[in-house]
Amino acid sequence: MKRFVMTALIVLAALPAAGQAGQGRANRQAQGRGAAADPGVTPAEIQRMFDAYALVQAQEQLQLTDEQYARFLARFKMLQDTRRRSLEERTRAITDLRRMLAPAARQPEESEIKSRLQILAGIEARAVTDVSKAHDGVDEVLDTRQQALFRVFEEQMERRKLELVMRARQANRQNQQQQ
Repeated sequence: MKRFVMTALIVLAALPAAGQAGQGRANRQAQGRGAAADPGVTPAEIQRMFDAYALVQAQEQLQLTDEQYARFLARFKMLQDTRRRSLEERTRAITDLRRMLAPAARQPEESEIKSRLQILAGIEARAVTDVSKAHDGVDEVLDTRQQALFRVFEEQMERRKLELVMRARQANRQNQQQQ
């Protein structure tokens, strides 16, 4: 029962973000921007909802005890946050490189490029270490069988996420073609 209540709270915590997006759309439309400026639900909101979904699925697939679940929840969230933060940091570094190397930009010195590449390498090395530590934290909560199930579960969730992204892109293309 505790797990059900905790899971319900997590899912409900993710839903207000979607509701706020709807309020934002209504406000933008009221300001005269119209539906054309409506970006829909933000990627961050979708990510929060997907994270809540993944947590519910993890609880079910790993068959966590109530005692495990409480500890798993915090560590799984830390793993997700660490991965997201690392990806954002890497993306910013790549974006900086892209801007630096853009044909319209001033051509950088080789030393500037090397410096940016070193920064990127540091970010990537730190990401591997941080994600590994967060993964170890999750593993501390799970028995050996659950650890194996968790690896399979992570792969399944990644595939589902990619499927959702592909469907969203297809829907966006269809919507654009219809307009």
